[in-house]
Amino acid sequence: SFYIHNINKISGFFLYYGLFSTGFSILEWYFCCYNWKYCDHKSLGENQTMTNTPETPPQVVPIVSSEHLTSPDSWHLSEFEYGMIIAHNAFSRWMIRCMTAAGYRDFSPLDILVLHNVKHRNREKRLVDICFVLHIEDHHTVNYSLKKLVKLDLVQKEKRGKEIFYTTTEAGTAACKKYRTIRERCLTSVYRNLEQDGEDVSEAASMLRLLSGLYDQASRAAASL
Repeated sequence: SFYIHNINKISGFFLYYGLFSTGFSILEWYFCCYNWKYCDHKSLGENQTMTNTPETPPQVVPIVSSEHLTSPDSWHLSEFEYGMIIAHNAFSRWMIRCMTAAGYRDFSPLDILVLHNVKHRNREKRLVDICFVLHIEDHHTVNYSLKKLVKLDLVQKEKRGKEIFYTTTEAGTAACKKYRTIRERCLTSVYRNLEQDGEDVSEAASMLRLLSGLYDQASRAAASL
């Protein structure tokens, strides 16, 4: 029950974040709810003229993207997956828009993640270090992003023996600072105005990391079939 409770919290957080990040129209949502409420009240009034039977509470339907994959005892996991899908796409879209606003176009989400990871704590990074932290199995995709960043003079490399170490250049550091400025202006400032406890977000992040291990184990099991 502990895991189900936390999965529900994370799913709700992801769904909220996804709707917020994609610019979902609050006014459109309001009218949608108003029309539903009006139609419901209208039909209720017509029914009351025929019978005085008390209204039954509405059935709670899980919010999932693939109903055919759910089962009665695992729909919480399907809700979590749908929330994760929405959050992933919203976060990817946000990174691209933020980087573009900072003055850097034609960057993929992975390019941006790699740049910020190389900058992380101002420490030198190897390809294997970046892949390990970002939890990426296909090293060649990260290597491609590193080559692109080096070509754009945002990252520099230094070979020592058989190892290659990467650090950000002055231009790369400036790009990260511009990204942070846009992030503070468009995302963080709005987040601070939400009635959201920071501990809830941290708890959701911890639970997400924990559940990632579940999917890793399932991946290994599927690969052995």
